[in-house]
Amino acid sequence: MSSTILEMRNITKTFPGVIALKDVSYQVRQGEIHCLVGENGAGKSTLMKVLSGVHPHGSYTGEILFDGKVQTFNGIADSEKAGIAIIYQELALVPELTVYENILLGNEIKKGITVDWNATIKKATEMLKKVRLDLNPATKVKELGVGKQQLVEIAKALSRDVKLLILDEPTASLNEDDCDNLLEIIKGLKAQGVTCVLISHKLKEVIRIADTVTVLRDGKTICTLDAHKGEVSEESLIKNMVGREIDNIYPKRSNSISGEVVLEARHWQAYSPKLGRQILKDVDFKLHKGEIIGFAGLMGSGRTELARSIFGNPDGYRIEGELQVRGQTRRFSEPKEAIRAGVAYATEDRKGNGLILIEDVRENISLANLASLTEGLVINKNAEIKIANEYRDALSIKTPSIEQKVGYLSGGNQQKVSVAKWLFVKPDVLILDEPTRGIDVGAKFEIYTIMNKLVAEGMSIIMISSELPEILGMSDRVYVIAGGKTVGEMPIAEATQEKIMALATNY
Repeated sequence: MSSTILEMRNITKTFPGVIALKDVSYQVRQGEIHCLVGENGAGKSTLMKVLSGVHPHGSYTGEILFDGKVQTFNGIADSEKAGIAIIYQELALVPELTVYENILLGNEIKKGITVDWNATIKKATEMLKKVRLDLNPATKVKELGVGKQQLVEIAKALSRDVKLLILDEPTASLNEDDCDNLLEIIKGLKAQGVTCVLISHKLKEVIRIADTVTVLRDGKTICTLDAHKGEVSEESLIKNMVGREIDNIYPKRSNSISGEVVLEARHWQAYSPKLGRQILKDVDFKLHKGEIIGFAGLMGSGRTELARSIFGNPDGYRIEGELQVRGQTRRFSEPKEAIRAGVAYATEDRKGNGLILIEDVRENISLANLASLTEGLVINKNAEIKIANEYRDALSIKTPSIEQKVGYLSGGNQQKVSVAKWLFVKPDVLILDEPTRGIDVGAKFEIYTIMNKLVAEGMSIIMISSELPEILGMSDRVYVIAGGKTVGEMPIAEATQEKIMALATNY
């Protein structure tokens, strides 16, 4: 058996009013791929921030042993010096710098007091080979797709002679091909002797790649499972993560679709002056009352651009085509016009565009419909508190109070706040863009249950998702977008992953 490279013993970490970690203990063996799984808020990222020194020694209780020594990291520089590197979901690259500048940033090779750029480029090229990335190191990072940027981030970590590489949700924003490539590279790093700790909500990826899995729940260690002993399965992971069995992650609903068309796009087109190209070429679709339609397609196919062009066109696209809302021809020039017409859009980027993280739950929920709470020029705070509490209870938002800053909530609960914000405007049509990205299986089930409840009450939902099982599990009909066009439509009874991918890739 391999020796232990990392042991965290009885780690307890508290924030004001919240115990994030309570006596968490686990071990990682040298040269293995060790996955950490758990619901949002289980403590996975907090545990890794303790390990990497983001939460410094003294701000928690417990003990860290790394490479056979007790460690007292007071910052990221200390953990990096010991051979630990962490890569977060939000990449820490400088877009305007080149690939080689990013890889050796802060760790440049010097000749005297000046940077030896030839040696730096040579070293960066060697690191790129380790992650199987064949590109000119002089390329600016902003010119790369997200998948390649992720590999540059790993190359940057490897340049520091890393012994333990921590990846926090590395595939959350990647398409299927980039996901497959990244997982194979992680396996390759293992073969090179690099130990990896991987945090992921994608259980199929965990099952595919893990040697060992540790499950956290409510800030506590629940169990550690050995994949080589057959202990790791989707059923065992879900049961340990949520504390109960979920037989079907996609809850069933009774069909409540009426014949009424609430939203229809005909020959919808959009040109982006910023990008200098056509982004939507010919999109047609219909949405009925009480229906969920799923929009599937590869990254860059135009799904999010379609949603934003309908919802008030905040990106300033030049629009052509016809949009019918409840039988009336409409063209929204700003989001508030769409909101007034009963159309709401929950963005895929809840942290960047969907929520104000430094504001509390109450203020975020009321934000899109403050007019209904305003008397003259004054907001009725009592009414705002009442509304926020009603949505917190209705959507089971886990928060100490509605005065809690949204930035302190887990991803799943942030997503519920985002949904609550738009439910408060009481829309007829709700567009959900990647509604479960970056959230765990238990929170996904809760979001799906909310969606079913909403359509049962007569709302209509457009769901954009990169996860084909989600599209198939929750939609009544599926539209496939490719190259800015609708290239297929099918009832859910006829839809399969193979059919969707064939349309998405062969337009």
